[in-house]
Amino acid sequence: MPTLLRIGSALRRTLWRALPTALGVIVFNFLLLQLVPGDAADVLAGESGSATEQTMALIRARFGLDQPVLHQLLAYLGHLARFDLGFSPRYNMPVADLILVRLPNTLLLTGAALCIALVLGVACGAAMAARVGTWVDRALSLAALLLYSVPGFWIGLMAIVLFSVHLGWLPSEGTGTIGAELGGWARLGDVASHLVLPALAMSTFFIAIYARLTRAAMLEVQRQDFVRTAAAKGLHPLRVSVRHVLRNALLPITTVAGMHFGALLGGTVVIETVFSWPGLGRLALEAVMARDFSVLLGVLLLSSFLVVLANVLVDLLQAWLDPRIKNA
Repeated sequence: MPTLLRIGSALRRTLWRALPTALGVIVFNFLLLQLVPGDAADVLAGESGSATEQTMALIRARFGLDQPVLHQLLAYLGHLARFDLGFSPRYNMPVADLILVRLPNTLLLTGAALCIALVLGVACGAAMAARVGTWVDRALSLAALLLYSVPGFWIGLMAIVLFSVHLGWLPSEGTGTIGAELGGWARLGDVASHLVLPALAMSTFFIAIYARLTRAAMLEVQRQDFVRTAAAKGLHPLRVSVRHVLRNALLPITTVAGMHFGALLGGTVVIETVFSWPGLGRLALEAVMARDFSVLLGVLLLSSFLVVLANVLVDLLQAWLDPRIKNA
């Protein structure tokens, strides 16, 4: 029951902060995009090659692009109040339907990259802390430095050259084999094979960060009195490392992971372009090129809410990990 009370308190406190944050993000994104030159009518007119001023005026009037900025903002907020993200002039379909098609792919890629980064980063950091000062610590520190320094998209390109072109082990683009009518475990294996390279390319930078952070946090916790007390009681060193040291060292790691979720979503633009992964990142890039601000606002809004949700989950996880967390 005390654990449930801590989690409930953390949830209420985080949601109370998230509401004004979400409203501020909506208004800021809308006003920021108004500063971008051009609109969807300009792009559609340029693609047709024969649009007149009257045609462009009709397009702007149809989608409300000729209205004052304040009127457009109030209309947009009114649509959001009805859970309507608007209509896309470029794709000629509702923005919500367009986003829902791409959202699962982005969540799959981002979630896989974050899990890989956390698992490998924490494992490497724990090994470095357990063998501090030895060749294991130095070798893993050097590897983490290399992963931190090399851009993820370059690693992705090199992985395509090695594992797709030369070895032929893994596919280099898409979310599945085109034309393959697969189901069940075969479909799952096909998606997993397409996911390996982009997820690894996206996670390399964060593996290095979590490895260094885990090492520093565990070395700090190992000097605490309760760890020496646990060891003096005769507990197995592995149990001391996992139950006492690593659990307390996870607190700063979970905080940083929640902050990095937004960076991972932002990084999908490059990775999804390199691997032709049909997600929100590529959709946002296509919306920018087409000046389709309805789609771009929808992507930014959903990404903001996902980041807020990630921080809510981090607060709940910390309330479960640390009994000392109480109401502010």
